[in-house]
Amino acid sequence: MYLMKKLQLLWTRFRPKTGESRERERERGGGGGMSTLIDVAEGAADSEHQHRTPLLHHPSSPSLPQREPRDEAEPEITPSTSAGDGRNTRSSSSNQRLASLDVFRGLTVALMILVDDAGGAFPAINHSPWFGVTLADFVMPFFLFGVGVSVGLVFKKISSKSLATRKVITRTVKLFLLGLLLQGGYFHGRNQLTYGVDVGKIRWLGVLQRISIGYFLASISEIWLVRNILVDSTLAFVRKYYIQWIMAISLCALYMCMVYGLYVPDWEYQAVRMSFSSNQSGLQKVYCKTRGSLEPPCNSVGFVDRYLLGESHLYQHPVYRRSKECSVNSPDYGPLPPSSPGWCLAPFDPEGVLSSLMAAVTCFMGLQYGHILVHVKSNGQRILFWSMFSLPLLMSGYVLELLGIPLCKPLYTVSYMCITAGVSGLLLTLVFYLVDVKHWRMLTVFLQWMGMNALIIYALGACELFPAAMQGFYWRSPENNLVDIAERLLEAAFHSKKWGTLVFVMLEILFWGCVAGFLHMKRLYVRL
Repeated sequence: MYLMKKLQLLWTRFRPKTGESRERERERGGGGGMSTLIDVAEGAADSEHQHRTPLLHHPSSPSLPQREPRDEAEPEITPSTSAGDGRNTRSSSSNQRLASLDVFRGLTVALMILVDDAGGAFPAINHSPWFGVTLADFVMPFFLFGVGVSVGLVFKKISSKSLATRKVITRTVKLFLLGLLLQGGYFHGRNQLTYGVDVGKIRWLGVLQRISIGYFLASISEIWLVRNILVDSTLAFVRKYYIQWIMAISLCALYMCMVYGLYVPDWEYQAVRMSFSSNQSGLQKVYCKTRGSLEPPCNSVGFVDRYLLGESHLYQHPVYRRSKECSVNSPDYGPLPPSSPGWCLAPFDPEGVLSSLMAAVTCFMGLQYGHILVHVKSNGQRILFWSMFSLPLLMSGYVLELLGIPLCKPLYTVSYMCITAGVSGLLLTLVFYLVDVKHWRMLTVFLQWMGMNALIIYALGACELFPAAMQGFYWRSPENNLVDIAERLLEAAFHSKKWGTLVFVMLEILFWGCVAGFLHMKRLYVRL
């Protein structure tokens, strides 16, 4: 018996590694050039150093683990058994990828493609012209919220704060520059077989730039503002992360002071009036001399952007051009009404400086959901804490709206932040329950694939790089290209431009799901 035990021990120590084991070790070591995932919020750490102290659980060892950044591109967490679930989930000795977070990201990318490409046919799902919230207005908060959750998982342990900070700064700069390339005006999108931008008119801010700002602030706070104490109770959880809450509240206070306290003077801009017969240009003056206005022409958010960035570097097609004051086809774009105000053609950036600081608070909200994932061991308790966190956020947004702070995505008002963060939390809770607790993976596999390649799908699909490239191959006339022909065929088949467009967009989302699935099966991932 003694000899058999010794032989079994030797076999355990020196048995050949399987292909799966070797692949797992390669992934731990950082992988090769393409075997990493694009994600705006994810940093690095070795899975052997990952440790989770469950909330409301007293550990036997009083020693505190050092927090160390992960070198993997994706956060990993083990979905555990829920006390109130009634059945056991499959246990694993090693950390598993959190599938629900991939599904959440994939759903966000798919939703962006849907509202961007089908919003013209269905204005009800397009961005609200100014006040109010539509389906499209949830896309940006979903992105930011997912970034916050990822940051909470990535920086579970940090051995070197300076090294982690350098990695965060590097990733932030890369993400900002990529956004500048994609949305700065260099690529002209579908139906425009041209490219290039006047540097004097380049748009400095955009979707990825806003995400980079939120990622930077959330990550720096996670590295430097989290106390290195043991979390063994709810009070300890609050003591560990309360400084982050102070920072989030400070950003809200700064935003409110600027929005309601800054004096906005009269200002001028160079307008190009578009009509069916001619283009009339001229210098337009907007009369403000006010303080605390949230209307399109005289708000402090636009004033700060014009002062810091310059009028020519702002978004030139703002959503308020679809308002009743500025479009006869409102809530869609259309000709100007005869008595339209002079500010209708003024530029305004929906991802501006001041609104981006407020948008970063959404990342801080997601950060706390990531903390719950790290410290709470039971799936049932995770769902309970998430729900207890989401519902008050949702109600706070409605209360603020009743108190006079309207829902406005272009300004990213506090009420808008609370409602969209609350909805983001509830949606992630639902996805987590279906995907990681009930294991309903077949219905969400396409979204999971898209989430694992979120940024590449965003760049090629949502930013229309791939459709624009496909339109470059045409027969005799630029209109006779594969993309436009396919869309026209669907419109003819359904005898409706609206429903034909919707089917085309759904097929487009399915196509990108297949592309993401192919990349996943080939284990091809890219990261910044």
